[in-house]
Amino acid sequence: MSLVTRTFFVQRLLTAAVLAVLLTPGSLRPAGAADTPLRPAVAAAKAPANTMTAILIVAQSVVEDPNFAGSIVVVMNNLAPAPVGIIINRPTPIPVSRLFPKLKRLAQLHERVYFGGPVEFRTVWFLFRADSAPKGAFRVCDGVYVSSSRDLLLKLLGRDKPMQGLRIFLGHAGWAPGQLQAEIEGGAWTPRRADVDSIFNARPLFSWPSSAQKPGT
Repeated sequence: MSLVTRTFFVQRLLTAAVLAVLLTPGSLRPAGAADTPLRPAVAAAKAPANTMTAILIVAQSVVEDPNFAGSIVVVMNNLAPAPVGIIINRPTPIPVSRLFPKLKRLAQLHERVYFGGPVEFRTVWFLFRADSAPKGAFRVCDGVYVSSSRDLLLKLLGRDKPMQGLRIFLGHAGWAPGQLQAEIEGGAWTPRRADVDSIFNARPLFSWPSSAQKPGT
């Protein structure tokens, strides 16, 4: 498949994903969690309520999967029985306003929706900065929270500066138990400390689908 063909296919996939989100009533929670709030399945030892242990991982040159090549991922270690991550530096061609076409005040925004990962691509997650956790959100690290609550996202988008300290993602990344540790030990990822600056100042190296992909690959 050529790069042009792949890009066209992925853009159609992105459009279909956005339409699926818009046509689904209720919250933006992950599949299977529509009736319950997002919460860690395994509590971190001695961690405060609504808190997760998190790290950043940076893809090394040996990572050839186009979904992850060049990516920086915030990994939340006790959101589920195995690590769950959100890629933080892969903007898509989709503007945030496309997710909420009825919110006319968002039409002037230039910010894009990000590719969070290939898992459950029709779900929406968001990371945001806050001094304390509002209802429906969980602390990732000091000053940073994650959620998939539609009500909370709409509240944030209703602010005077809706995208300040806010990033919205389609999908997420996930690993089987022990898989990520093996990948780190094998040199695929370099772990780093997760903090507010490293998460929100991560420079997008290229968009998703990756412009770094070679034609014909």
